[in-house]
Amino acid sequence: MKINAVQEQVMAQGNLTKEEEQAMLSICSIVSQDDGLANYTTDNSILLNNVEITPEYNGCEDLSKDETRECFKEKVAEFIKREFNSSLLKELNLSEPKKVEAFFIITENGNLTGMKVRDTELTIQAEILRVLRKMPVMKPAKDNGKSVSVLCSMIVEYGDDIEIDFVYIPERPNNN
Repeated sequence: MKINAVQEQVMAQGNLTKEEEQAMLSICSIVSQDDGLANYTTDNSILLNNVEITPEYNGCEDLSKDETRECFKEKVAEFIKREFNSSLLKELNLSEPKKVEAFFIITENGNLTGMKVRDTELTIQAEILRVLRKMPVMKPAKDNGKSVSVLCSMIVEYGDDIEIDFVYIPERPNNN
């Protein structure tokens, strides 16, 4: 609430450049949501690659376990690419592509929570979080016949375009 109050005061003064205003909005987008890893622990989550049956994204029904896993990865990557505001990439004018790690938890109810993006430009971090918050509810992952929460990790590569690669990251993200 304090950050939002500061944002309102600064924005009311009206002497921000377009870049400063975008940075302010990005910061507020990142910190104002109640979905950080500090609020939802990963301790009870199974790593995506270790779960028996991955979450089921809409359109991935009635497939084998391996096909469901691949379909999940493809559908999430397609969703992120489709929803990502690519005009932000042009504004950054990067000389070479950059990569950032992003994490999220799909709960035992199929909802996304615990989103975290590691060390990157604020505008990219805020945009990845914005897109993840829009992710549809899925059929939850199953392990030993019961619904479980899973920790998903991906590498987002951005430059002229955006690419998503799901990876197995053996350590859990810290809260830095």
